[in-house]
Amino acid sequence: MAVARGAGYGTLALLLLVVTFALGASIGETPIPVTVVGQTVANHLFGASYELDPIEAGIVWNYRLSRAVVAACCGAALALSGVILQALLRNALADPYILGISAGASTGAVSVAILGIGGGAISLSFGAFVGSLAAFAFVALLARGAGRGKGQIILAGVAGSQLFNALTSFIVTKSASAEQVRGIMFWLLGNLSGVRWPDGALALPAAAIGTCVCLWYARALDAFTFGTDSAASLGIAVWRVQALLIAAAALMTAVMVSIVGSIGFVGLVIPHAARLVVGVRHSRLIPASALVGAVFLVVSDVVSRTVISGQVLPIGVVTALVGAPAFAFILVQGQRKS
Repeated sequence: MAVARGAGYGTLALLLLVVTFALGASIGETPIPVTVVGQTVANHLFGASYELDPIEAGIVWNYRLSRAVVAACCGAALALSGVILQALLRNALADPYILGISAGASTGAVSVAILGIGGGAISLSFGAFVGSLAAFAFVALLARGAGRGKGQIILAGVAGSQLFNALTSFIVTKSASAEQVRGIMFWLLGNLSGVRWPDGALALPAAAIGTCVCLWYARALDAFTFGTDSAASLGIAVWRVQALLIAAAALMTAVMVSIVGSIGFVGLVIPHAARLVVGVRHSRLIPASALVGAVFLVVSDVVSRTVISGQVLPIGVVTALVGAPAFAFILVQGQRKS
């Protein structure tokens, strides 16, 4: 019965994702029928020969579908990063944006792009990965020095986020040209406008690897929610598993930040929404969070493209408008429980 129910949920989830992709590719300043979207996909993936308007087919394939795929990967990866951090830190408010990991990734990416660190031998994603690890190390050390309370890690994250945002602003102000400044400031708010299929080829493996790591260590994540002592008593190699999971969260965050910029609150809100549906066990929470995160960011991207006629809002603005009230709600609920 449980297997049949799981297969049913999986099929429903897949259908939901397909519908979201179809709507994401159909809705926009130039509305395109869903049937044209399906025929365009059939022509490219299955060798069909539907006769289509080349402009509409180009918009669907080169612009909107690539954008939807990257948005879905980004939403899934950021949501899973939130799942990992909330379990390891045992803090409902933990997510890559609040803990400064996204800010560190931005600093690393900007250092490579503007300062030319690495002389071309280091990719933007690798620079973001190093920056995200540096930010997490800084926040962890600061929180450890301030005490072991749950509030200290959040305060340390706020301090780390401010520090790395200031470093990014300093680098941009001192070294970037006026044109680079405009592009980077828009990118830092979350921007999918320039996304194309090569970005999908980078985002898809990162999200897939992160999902596999999370699923492999789902039982360990269950144990970490009860503390490291409980995890050790179950035979889990605490330090090694923690390091692997933190590296996975940092890698997913870094790759997505290097492609679309810093998008906040996805890692905070989505795991809580998924828990309301599937409960707290990570074997179910991980796929549910990945799916809800993917759908949420594709829908947010559609909203960012359509809410103001003739303009595209940074997607980070849309997620912040949803995430900030959710953050306040979770904060108040946590205070009441304590």
